[in-house]
Amino acid sequence: MQELNPVTDRRWPEFVSRQSDASIFHTQEWLKAISKTYGYEPVAFTTSCGEELDNALVFCRISSWLTGRRLVSLPFSDHCQPLASGSDLAEILRDLKSQRRSKQQKYIELRPVSINGFGDAESDLVKSESFSFQRIDLRPEAKAIYSGFHESCIRRKIKRAERESLVYESGRSEELLKKFRHLLLLTRRRHKLPPQPAAWFQNIVDCLGDMVTIHVASKDTIPVASIITLSYKKTLVYKYGCSDGQFSNMGGTALLFWRAIQQAKVAGMEQFDLGRSDHDEPGLIAFKEHLGATSSELNYYRDPARPIKEVSVKSSTSVSSLAREALIRLPDSLLAGVGQLLYRHIG
Repeated sequence: MQELNPVTDRRWPEFVSRQSDASIFHTQEWLKAISKTYGYEPVAFTTSCGEELDNALVFCRISSWLTGRRLVSLPFSDHCQPLASGSDLAEILRDLKSQRRSKQQKYIELRPVSINGFGDAESDLVKSESFSFQRIDLRPEAKAIYSGFHESCIRRKIKRAERESLVYESGRSEELLKKFRHLLLLTRRRHKLPPQPAAWFQNIVDCLGDMVTIHVASKDTIPVASIITLSYKKTLVYKYGCSDGQFSNMGGTALLFWRAIQQAKVAGMEQFDLGRSDHDEPGLIAFKEHLGATSSELNYYRDPARPIKEVSVKSSTSVSSLAREALIRLPDSLLAGVGQLLYRHIG
């Protein structure tokens, strides 16, 4: 097994471009954004011995005084399919598992979309978490996609947004990012959670360039909803969404998804990856399905098995009920500061 740095290795972009299972999360740009924001070390492992890469499994090395050392493929990424299969994948995992104790790593985590083709490696995997995963097929005509939206939950809201004359903007300007971050803070406060670091979103924009789009819907000059999408090859990815609860009845979020789909159709995209949803968020799952998405199971795997108690941004062990109540009373600057400190440890 060979080790390489996917951010600096000149072979990595070409290798990823050849892989049908590669996503935006495998790219150098995404890995750079993670590394710049959180200080994690991107690393890839391969059985390839020649000049050209034939397979690889990409991780980030995380070292935290709070949550320990671990290999995660990949933090802050909904999924990351191994770009290796069969005996190659089995060899890489076997070597990583044998090194885990000597490197004092708590665990190794994989986040594959599918374990088809894992071969012998499948028997060594232990499921640690499960999510609902939604995707929309963008190959039908736009009219057919619109007809597939739920009448009252989506189409009616889009019409309401149009009646309200909501203004739609998209791009990656500083002004749009500022509007997104304002809405994100409102949303995270509503959910009693700290927002992700401001630097994370700035680095996504700086590193991914034209692969990232910020979509904003406004009532007059007031931003009411925003989403961030990423694009790679023929896939559009929904990554973040937020809104002002005072204007939720105006249909801003539904309008943004419809506009994003329309743009994706023009760009020749074939799939809209809506990302993972926690099973305890049935409302979010229903919203995505009302957009015409199909749902499947998304499983994460760890070696060794996931412990019963573990630090998580949503778990009672990291953010207790009392702490979450206290969070929403913090001034904006302090609430953002909590996120800056916390997210470094939970990737």
